[in-house]
Amino acid sequence: MHPSIHPLISPVRLLDLLSAPDLVLLDATLALPGETFDPALRFAEARLPGARRFDIEQFSDPESHLPHMIPTQARFAALAGALGLSDSAHVVFYDQGNAASAARGWWLARLFGLDRVQVLDGGLPAWRRAGGPVEEGTPQGARAAAFRPAPRFVQVAGLGDMRDHVARGNRLILDARAPERFRGEVAEPRPGVRSGHMPGAHNLPYGLLLDEQRAFLPPEILHARFAAAGVTEDRHVVTTCGSGVSAAVLSLGLAICGRAGDALYDGSWAEWGSTPGAPVETGPGRGAAS
Repeated sequence: MHPSIHPLISPVRLLDLLSAPDLVLLDATLALPGETFDPALRFAEARLPGARRFDIEQFSDPESHLPHMIPTQARFAALAGALGLSDSAHVVFYDQGNAASAARGWWLARLFGLDRVQVLDGGLPAWRRAGGPVEEGTPQGARAAAFRPAPRFVQVAGLGDMRDHVARGNRLILDARAPERFRGEVAEPRPGVRSGHMPGAHNLPYGLLLDEQRAFLPPEILHARFAAAGVTEDRHVVTTCGSGVSAAVLSLGLAICGRAGDALYDGSWAEWGSTPGAPVETGPGRGAAS
């Protein structure tokens, strides 16, 4: 984490920074399972002034059969540069209200080496409530920049890592999915994926970190929610969810609490639940939050 920057920025603070020459605003809106809107259309209808669209589907690995897997360094650098991101840019991600897609953008940018990166707390709805201006229509093209990735791959976990963590219990696996999905009581939204959770995982639905307006709760409440889910200072966390998007809300919440050294399981349940031989449990699990 950059020593002088907090993971979140308020609408009021961002209003004061709108004219900063190094500021890059990125709309990372992605429709989550159960949401049916078109993110590109939403972006055209209303966005922050000068914002560029950070398409999570594009900032993914096109060769993977799994959803939203991280791209190669070269792909991220090319796409980021086309959006005008330089290594020194001050990047603020936002979304149109689900909180998870902006968090995924923040996590990706941090993963590939950006330090000055924040999330607009509450997204576009909070911006509008604060009286922030919006624009619509076709956006102006961004001036390309040179982006040189400096990846922090310790922040991402793969299938092999998770097999090891499950076997050894050396990391707390924190699952952001809804309780009924975690317990295996409902079918998964993606075909061919079993229901349930990884052995030893704890459940903390990502919405428990947010208020009714989808802004993050105060840090003291976040600390309490994490503690209730089994998070301790002496054990690193790996966050997971359905496809690595809402898990980023937990990762962002952990960063807000000042933690470092935690990771996100990129393949998440879409990978684990479809991998032959990967152990699956059902029921409440351990330390489940309510």
